[in-house]
Amino acid sequence: MEVQAEMEPSSSISLIAAVSYGIASMAMVFINKAVIMQYPHSMTVLTLQQLATSLLIHFGRRMGYTRAKGIDMATAKKLLPVSIFYNANVAFALASLKGVNIPMYIAIKRLTPLAVLIAGYLFGKGKPTTQVALSVLLTAAGCVIAALGDFSFDLFGYGLALTSVFFQTMYLVLVEKSGAEDGLSSIEIMFYNSFLSLPFLSFLIIVTGEFPNSISLLLAKCSYLPFLVILVLSLVMGIVLNFTMFLCTIVNSALTTTIVGVLKGVGSTTLGFVILGGVEVHALNVSGLVVNTAGGVWYSYAKYRQKKAKPAKLLSDLEAHKK
Repeated sequence: MEVQAEMEPSSSISLIAAVSYGIASMAMVFINKAVIMQYPHSMTVLTLQQLATSLLIHFGRRMGYTRAKGIDMATAKKLLPVSIFYNANVAFALASLKGVNIPMYIAIKRLTPLAVLIAGYLFGKGKPTTQVALSVLLTAAGCVIAALGDFSFDLFGYGLALTSVFFQTMYLVLVEKSGAEDGLSSIEIMFYNSFLSLPFLSFLIIVTGEFPNSISLLLAKCSYLPFLVILVLSLVMGIVLNFTMFLCTIVNSALTTTIVGVLKGVGSTTLGFVILGGVEVHALNVSGLVVNTAGGVWYSYAKYRQKKAKPAKLLSDLEAHKK
């Protein structure tokens, strides 16, 4: 399914894109956590995911399964910041999963709207509505409360997750603008992103010392069938997540993608207590997560009401993020 930015997407396509992104995003958190628990080289995992994406789209073009265009250097230069911010977000998020349990990881990622509001205020984009501001503050308060009751608190892991929040905000804005201004399809943006990522990621796995030990360990781990299945699933879901994320951002907006991410976190938080382990239950931690989730749902509702009350033509790409 390729949806061009200049086409007006139908409501069914918009809904399918949003739901698909939510499901893929939720599944990817648990799959990545399962891989990282057995294979700690997160940068190598990300490199493999991007390589698999590039090869799939390349051969899909050659075999006529997709109408995505080849690489154009002028377009590649425009999309280079998208690739940098995207990979920085995923790299920091993957690294944070080594020391942060899934419920707390989801709680921290819900701080993305707060980062957006702060950025909007600093750049003079106006003040948010009262409901949006209060819901974002409630979400942040819940995250702080949950952190105080987190027995497995890892300061370094928290720092990595918070850094990924910043990069996530940046790349969503750039993806929305790229799709609207350049008329690129979701598959074309995904192809450019994965292609441009490879030199950057290859450099990082060498500089960080992951290579070549990560390759030898990977080959040894692949002899164990359960790990091989999880790794292949991670590569496939990496492609699915990229496609659905770019599709949702283009046919809807960066705002919608952010809201879907908040809502899927409700399910991820609940499942995170019972799947994969690593969570010591504490009343303060659970209370904070409940407050954090309530703030996220309130934020989504407030943004939905705000968007419905204002004509779509008055909402620019950045306005959709600042309010």
